[in-house]
Amino acid sequence: MEHFYLCIDLKCFYASVECVDRGWDPFKKLMVVADPSRGPKTICLAVSPAMKKLGVRSRCRVFQIPKSIDYEKTRPRMRRYMEVSAKIYALYLRYFSPDDIHVYSVDECFIDVGPYLALYDKTPRKLACDLMKLVLEKTGICATAGMGPSLFLAKVALDVTAKHVDDHIGYLDEDEFKLRIWRHRPLTDIWGIGPGIARRLKNMGVYDLAGVVLADKDALYQEFGVNAELLIDHAWGVEPCTIAQIHAYRPQARSICNAQVLPCDYDYDEARLILREMVDASALDLVEKGLVCGHISLFLGYAAERPSEDGGPGPTASPTFTGEHGTRRLGHDLPHAGGSRKLKACTNARAELTESFLRLYDQTADRNRALRRISLSMGELVPEEFANLTLFTDAKARQADHRLSEATLAVKQRFGKNALVRGMSLRDKATARERNAQVGGHHE
Repeated sequence: MEHFYLCIDLKCFYASVECVDRGWDPFKKLMVVADPSRGPKTICLAVSPAMKKLGVRSRCRVFQIPKSIDYEKTRPRMRRYMEVSAKIYALYLRYFSPDDIHVYSVDECFIDVGPYLALYDKTPRKLACDLMKLVLEKTGICATAGMGPSLFLAKVALDVTAKHVDDHIGYLDEDEFKLRIWRHRPLTDIWGIGPGIARRLKNMGVYDLAGVVLADKDALYQEFGVNAELLIDHAWGVEPCTIAQIHAYRPQARSICNAQVLPCDYDYDEARLILREMVDASALDLVEKGLVCGHISLFLGYAAERPSEDGGPGPTASPTFTGEHGTRRLGHDLPHAGGSRKLKACTNARAELTESFLRLYDQTADRNRALRRISLSMGELVPEEFANLTLFTDAKARQADHRLSEATLAVKQRFGKNALVRGMSLRDKATARERNAQVGGHHE
């Protein structure tokens, strides 16, 4: 068999790791992974299978968990989750080449087992069972699997059918896909279809994949552009992309991003401080990677209306949609600001980037509104040896800035990220020191 894919997911991964580390059964222990210091509005990073059995969604907010449930809450430990994930990946490498594995996320991966079926003299289902048993024996983590002749079918089998069978293994080929998935609702359960696409399809009178198949193709292309081709292919269960093609993909352009959700409402000046910290960290990142940027962009998310006392959405909150993957907000009507600018010359100098970002912030931010989210991006990245100068570039100042960044990086790499911080990061609302001690925005 040329290609046959397994999509393996680690069930309620973060919560399962916490339970196993404490000697508890994730299917019996009521466990929630969420930062207690962020209050009841914080989003749960994960809940145990026992919590899901009671109807609690994994991405709910803490205050949405029924008060009648007596559960254990623990702070996320991202470094521990990455250790366990790496250990499980090493188990896969015992049997498969890394060229045939695509790591999709910290708890999910695709494996092309087609070339190995004859080698191990096993069916895809037997191979999936053996892998799931191996992961359970070595780590205590329960895994689920989807199987199919394409990446898309394997993923849909995992997301939709695997959770409804006792052995936690779903299977779909193109014929099974038409029988079991074409009429499946909601559409957001299908990989690649989010609430926005589902809403636009609903406006066209399409509520499932069978509707996409029957819809007028010209109308789909008019609504979704080139993405209509992907939508139509998936409606027929067709996905030609392989893991080798994913590994061979090289983007034409690159950028680096830095984003954070603020722990509380920040006023104009407080958010400006956070932006300076973020630019500082991103400029060091550019220097460390030997890159310069020629374009910047900034997103500012204003604080939304407060939830009502009964836990419901605020009076101007966006409509939400609840599917099998939890509740999602529909639309992009949350208040926000920001913009983008092309730089006069490519640079990684902290002073120049800070000046450019603060100017953009001052031009776009509303001084009278509180902020809860800040995201910045630096694009048009090229190696720093290609950095261009203008007649007005202060070359000496740029060289001094670069030397200071290199010295700062040397100190941080040897003694830790918090060994050297700017004085502004000692202010009350600053977040740089806390984020320096985190992995992926979560506690280590």
